[in-house]
Amino acid sequence: MSKIKMKVPLVEMDGDEMTRIIWRLIKENLLEPYIELNTEYYDLGLENRDKTEDQVTIDAARAIQKYGVGVKCATITPNAQRVEEYNLKKMWKSPNGTIRAILDGTVFRAPIVVNSIKPFVKGWKKPISIARHAYGDVYKNVEYYVPSAGKAELVFTSENGEVSRQTIHEFDGPGVIMGMHNTDKSIRSFARACFNYALDMNQDLWFSTKDTISKTYDHRFKDIFQEIYENEYKEKFEAKNLQYFYTLIDDAVARIIRSEGGMVWACKNYDGDVMSDMVASAFGSLAMMTSVLVSPDGKYEFEAAHGTVTRHYYKHLKGEETSTNSMATIFAWTGALKKRGELDGIKELVDFATKLEQASVQTIENGVMTKDLASLSEVPEKKIVNTEDFLKEIRKTFEGMA
Repeated sequence: MSKIKMKVPLVEMDGDEMTRIIWRLIKENLLEPYIELNTEYYDLGLENRDKTEDQVTIDAARAIQKYGVGVKCATITPNAQRVEEYNLKKMWKSPNGTIRAILDGTVFRAPIVVNSIKPFVKGWKKPISIARHAYGDVYKNVEYYVPSAGKAELVFTSENGEVSRQTIHEFDGPGVIMGMHNTDKSIRSFARACFNYALDMNQDLWFSTKDTISKTYDHRFKDIFQEIYENEYKEKFEAKNLQYFYTLIDDAVARIIRSEGGMVWACKNYDGDVMSDMVASAFGSLAMMTSVLVSPDGKYEFEAAHGTVTRHYYKHLKGEETSTNSMATIFAWTGALKKRGELDGIKELVDFATKLEQASVQTIENGVMTKDLASLSEVPEKKIVNTEDFLKEIRKTFEGMA
């Protein structure tokens, strides 16, 4: 059978540790036998980011702007321990944060639902999609360690030279301060992306901040969302009998837990980071969540929502067998291939990616799974397989499908 041909390159961003191993195995077992992969490759492994002074991350983001679709492996965001472990020049910033800042997009995350795996929250009957603002806040912050007593101020100098200053805190000893920002432009892009996604998914949209405490910063998000909803989306939502609902973040958490699911939950950057992991875990596993960054001008970056699976990587280095769940990374590839096929008019590519997703889910429902899912699955007879054998089992399922 001839392989599916691609027209425009897909931006491929390799990563770190166990997910880098899985990345190669997915290509070898599930993609290259069927597709003439056309990718522009960027090595975002920590060593290469250090070698290139992180320029490779910037180049990858610009390539996504050029070609429209990228797929990214999980990467390490180094802390002090990682700087020492990898002998890094400096503590490089999150590559995800860098790419999101350049694309100025919104991250949409949703669980991969398998019938035999029931959510930990018994009332949840429908998937919950998290819409995470992907610009600013703590991910683009400026921090300072205060070494001694003194006064910290927030100072803004306007274009015409006018200076406004507010006291943050008068320190009587050491402490820390942090400054973060956002822009009306990015918040507006975030709001429109959320409203459009909810309409596409035919789901209610919930949005939550803490505007009662953050009366300027968070309140600005709330006001912009409400303004855009009233002026641009209210009639569209009402025509579909959908609801836009705003509430405080703590109230949203309580309501979500008591709900049946089935909504898009829009969160600011940090809130979305935390809540997407909570939702993924509650639906089964962090390795069972899709993630796509969508920019205002229609660029897409697909990735796994989880980390680099460090513990399994060190077992792998010792020659020990691992049973690592590759579902989120598979769905990153299939999401990117589907979008590439949609944009380029290659129906075969869209059909292939859709079928591969179905085969991946069907394999688990057939009782073949990695170790992390075994305790969650309600299938009476389970076959626990190692990392590579799971991919080979998916290939068997795929080739056995009509």
